[in-house]
Amino acid sequence: MTAQAGPLILSYMDQAGQIAAARVADEFGMSKSQLAETAGLARETLYRPERVGAPKTQGRLREMLEIISRVTDWAGGKDQAMAWYRAQPLPAFGGRTAEALVKDGKAAAVRDYLDHMALGGFA
Repeated sequence: MTAQAGPLILSYMDQAGQIAAARVADEFGMSKSQLAETAGLARETLYRPERVGAPKTQGRLREMLEIISRVTDWAGGKDQAMAWYRAQPLPAFGGRTAEALVKDGKAAAVRDYLDHMALGGFA
């Protein structure tokens, strides 16, 4: 596992330094509505320019991409990392997925868990 989330996130940044939601959706083969739902945002959020750049929206997209970036190497690629993020139950969290935890504002707990696992800890 890599603790470095930078390169993946940087590849989705626009010139203003914000995460380009449309680019993320395209890269993962999702609609903007699906991406919004995956990040725990209202479905229409990514269709409104004034809301795409909002701190909450950008923060949620950043959290999602940071977690996906951390698991990309051992998952076998970014698409597999997204599948892990959305579907893999995490025993340390009662079988909840990383997606469910991020939606509940617990992205820091997921990052801590991944750091623990990277150091050889047990689930």
